[in-house]
Amino acid sequence: MAAPGALPPLTCVLLDDEPLALDLLADFCAQIPFLTVRGQFHEALAGLAFLQDNPVDVVFLDIHMPRLSGVQLAQLLPAPAPLLVFTTAFDQYAVQSYTLQAADYLLKPIAFDRFLQAALKVRQLAAARLALLPAAPRLPASTPAPPAAAEAMFVKHGARLQRVAFADLRYIEGRKEYLLLHTGSDKLLTLQSFQRVLEALPAGQFVRIHKSFVVALRYIEHVERGKVQVAGQLLPIGDSYREAFLACLHSYQQL
Repeated sequence: MAAPGALPPLTCVLLDDEPLALDLLADFCAQIPFLTVRGQFHEALAGLAFLQDNPVDVVFLDIHMPRLSGVQLAQLLPAPAPLLVFTTAFDQYAVQSYTLQAADYLLKPIAFDRFLQAALKVRQLAAARLALLPAAPRLPASTPAPPAAAEAMFVKHGARLQRVAFADLRYIEGRKEYLLLHTGSDKLLTLQSFQRVLEALPAGQFVRIHKSFVVALRYIEHVERGKVQVAGQLLPIGDSYREAFLACLHSYQQL
């Protein structure tokens, strides 16, 4: 259970007209437990339309985009504006970005450690914003309890939507544009992205260990020599996921 006053996960939107750059940002976000991606956009106007109706905490925003630059888009965002992290291959925009009170400015190619530094910075700024908000009024005793956390998700399997209970899910294996979901009694192949599934999984129960594998922490049998055994299968730990995985494991009832 989170401590009173603990900062909830930060919701974010990614905008970049380069598909590879957008995929890299999404992959970095998937490795940071306190970031939740709500949308990814190649088109600046599509991203702006989404943000008009769906406020988020952070926007990772490319500056050099066709039709509408990142700087122009930032000036059109509704108040209260999200925290901005500009991403670009051109350092001449740095001063202009800070006039918009950007939280950070990342030069491409972006390394994971530099991205993590920016993510920690926006988390600190978000915490400061939260501290300035007035305390929420206490709910009366008759107020109904909030709905329980979801216990399952539905995935498209063939011509039907199949219910998959989170308690049964051992690990997820990426196979190009498909995902293979391994449960206790079955395997389900679905046309879906890792990012969409990661958003549906309950926080703190699953972790990505490799670009092709997400595992349930409860079913990890042992970790040894760069591999994880889950449900009798040895799965590799990717170098770029190792640090985040070990940190997650450390907080998951490690003695």
